[in-house]
Amino acid sequence: MASGSLPLTNYTTGDPLSLDRIRAILVRLEDTIIFSLIERAQFAHNPRAYRRGEFQELKDIGFSGSWLEWFLKETETFHAKARRYTSPDEYPFTDPAELPPPILKPLAFPPILYPNTVNVNRSILSFYTQQIVPRITRAATLALAAQKRAAGISGDAEYEDDGNYGSAAFVDLEVLQAISKRVHYGKFVSESKFRDDPAAFVPHIRARNRAALDGLITKPAVERVLLQRLRKKADLYAQNVALDGEPLKDDGGDGDARRKIDVDGVVELYEHYIIPLTKEVEVDYLLQRLDGLSDEEVEALVAQEKQ
Repeated sequence: MASGSLPLTNYTTGDPLSLDRIRAILVRLEDTIIFSLIERAQFAHNPRAYRRGEFQELKDIGFSGSWLEWFLKETETFHAKARRYTSPDEYPFTDPAELPPPILKPLAFPPILYPNTVNVNRSILSFYTQQIVPRITRAATLALAAQKRAAGISGDAEYEDDGNYGSAAFVDLEVLQAISKRVHYGKFVSESKFRDDPAAFVPHIRARNRAALDGLITKPAVERVLLQRLRKKADLYAQNVALDGEPLKDDGGDGDARRKIDVDGVVELYEHYIIPLTKEVEVDYLLQRLDGLSDEEVEALVAQEKQ
């Protein structure tokens, strides 16, 4: 069976550490992230939804976080009951200690990842709310301001949000979960490469040499192809089309009128954040890869022939 036809998220079949399989999952996640960002771009920034303590309604029920944090916790509570976070590629943004146990019995996954504590969701949430959302919603926010000026509202009030807290948070959740899965899939990449040639990694893990480990996992040519593919996808998916299905023509300006989202913003998100953070996860995972192993067990790994 070709790798593209495998049930990609079913870890009970096939080789979950096959680089072809991992690559197929990461490519599919590109589509999910782009489409979700396009959906989020239709709403204004709504900064109130990301600031803690802004909603009296949440204070009244004893929740002190932001609207998005509450939305995440409520949704992830249900997902936890459905055993979502027993899967090796799923990580909640809510503190796991605050989530309920699964109602369903956990699936019997084969050993895939080495036990580790790497979780960068707090960084993802912060960057998303502070950097990504303001950029991708800029057009919608400016359009809202123009509408308010036409209605006689001027000054700071022009840039108040559009009130679509639930709709925006629903899409925020989809974007965050997809970025989290994509970034944490770095663990699968590291484990696959480590198993292929442990001897190349062990000395640098023992020396805690992050730069050397980063050099082993970084493939500049692969990253260039990824960014080229991503730009083409984002440019294609972001096109507005006329009633006859044909793409709208450029208006002679910067092309924003015929795009649902800032394509450069999507590419820069990957180039300057998702890819670097994924590599941080890969290195952090490798630095824990020998924890708990005896010297004899480590030497046995080094003695293995390269696969």
